Amino acid sequence: MAKWGEGDPRWIVEERADATNVNNWHWTERDATNWSSDKLKSLLLGLSVENEEGKCEVTEVSKMEGEASINNRKGKLIFFYEWNLKATWTGTSKSGVKYSGSIEVPNLSDENTMDDLDISISLNKDEPDTPLTKLMKTKGAVKIREALGSYVDFLKTEFTQGMILPTANGVAKSQSTSQSKASQEKTLISSSSSTVAPVNTSNTGVKIPTCKFSLRETFLTSPAELYRVFLNQEMVQAFTHGAATVDGERGGKFRLLEGNVFGEFTDLVPDEKIVMKWRYNNWPCEHYATITLNFLDRSSETELEVACRGVPNSEEEQTKEGWKRYYFEAIKQTFGYGARLF
Repeated sequence: MAKWGEGDPRWIVEERADATNVNNWHWTERDATNWSSDKLKSLLLGLSVENEEGKCEVTEVSKMEGEASINNRKGKLIFFYEWNLKATWTGTSKSGVKYSGSIEVPNLSDENTMDDLDISISLNKDEPDTPLTKLMKTKGAVKIREALGSYVDFLKTEFTQGMILPTANGVAKSQSTSQSKASQEKTLISSSSSTVAPVNTSNTGVKIPTCKFSLRETFLTSPAELYRVFLNQEMVQAFTHGAATVDGERGGKFRLLEGNVFGEFTDLVPDEKIVMKWRYNNWPCEHYATITLNFLDRSSETELEVACRGVPNSEEEQTKEGWKRYYFEAIKQTFGYGARLF
């Protein structure tokens, strides 16, 4: 029990701005159910495997029953999660014949290791036998197990941000000073096309320092054709070399690069501009950057201006490199729009 008047740190509240849970002594709990539901779907949807017989992909998560939470007691985090999952997989043979089946994971919980996880994969009853079932039960099961393992890792790292609060021994002040200095250094060394934006807050309640920057690239094609590349599902699948879901309408969703990138088109001006909510799946839950694509007609070329706002500071370089590699270079190589780099 904390002793009054004897300097027990559990009584020290005046050194904390919020004056709550000093030294992480009290029990706190954070509900991770909604976050987990979104994260599990993002990790499973679009997951694919392929061999000489054909290709299979997880196309729907039809059932997600369960809950998840994190408890903090005396600075120790205790994780609880229990899920019953059902999903649909579809397969396409090399000859073009399509098949469908189901995936069941009845026991994803903190009481079982990933090796103990029961993953049941079957072909629908009305479907003829196909070697693709074996593909899903072998390579598919391995990928599903890896995806669910990633969920647990994200739960223990990404979602726990802010749960261990600073103590009253000066650590909080030190961290604040360090972060402030780092922010100042970032402002000084950033290029003219990259500036530090105000701190943003996601639905998890975690403050996320963000930045904004712009990229430019020239393509040997018309604005109309380049505009179509970003909205046409077949063209997106061509330059990403994988399954993708693209609803090229205002309010339409997109998901590509094995579910690692997804978002929503928020504004479309035909052949001129695309605005979208865009994110990597490892960003803090529900945090999206705003990406604006401007297609500028330069006679025989199109200059594409990509303005990115709300990108987490820690993800700035990865996001820049990702756009250059998986969009710019991939589009040029796939469709022959090669032109000089800026």
